[in-house]
Amino acid sequence: MIDVLVVDDDFRVAEINAKYVGKVPGFRVAARAHSAAQALAAVERGGIDLVLLDHYLPDGTGLHLVHRMREQGHGTDVIMITAASDVTTVQAAMRLGALHYLVKPFTFAALRARLDSYAALRRTVDRVGGHGLTGQEQVDRIFGALRTAPVPASPGLPSGHSEPTTDLICAVLHRAGQPLSAHEVAVKTGLSRSTAQRYLRHLEQAGRLRLSLKYGDTGRPEHRYAWVAP
Repeated sequence: MIDVLVVDDDFRVAEINAKYVGKVPGFRVAARAHSAAQALAAVERGGIDLVLLDHYLPDGTGLHLVHRMREQGHGTDVIMITAASDVTTVQAAMRLGALHYLVKPFTFAALRARLDSYAALRRTVDRVGGHGLTGQEQVDRIFGALRTAPVPASPGLPSGHSEPTTDLICAVLHRAGQPLSAHEVAVKTGLSRSTAQRYLRHLEQAGRLRLSLKYGDTGRPEHRYAWVAP
């Protein structure tokens, strides 16, 4: 098994990413961290093969954390999972040895493709390393193991929708145990009201949520959404 440390300052996003990791055969979540200090402590305890690392952390950046790991001699592999998509950050991640860089929001298929290629890399290194490097062909095989095929858009999701955001909204409604308005969902998820409304409308049309109307004394009725148990 490949032991993974999931690092994200948002507890809900970390939970979603951990669930994604748990769906991929051969991987398991060994720990979660919500700050750079927690992440470094987890790496120092040992037993971590791969870090899924957010860049924006409350006590520093993910790249600064990777730099500290390398300074202290930790060769733990890193895949960046972050909303930071500027060229400077991407280049810095490459120079520090990040094996992949996944921009939020992303689909489960996109994360699985990176994890599968990482597993292929480990298998290739073990196979080639067992016989010793003998030439360019073996080197090319190691570098080629990290290549991923283009990931198609997730079926069933409209353009502009992502699986992590969909899962986050579903999780909030499931835990609520009662109908919520788009405004309440937006507050609980940290999304804008318009984004929450867009996802809620799609989920209701897909049969995953039940729509009800709450009538007040004046004005339009309030739309409220409830989780539909599968």
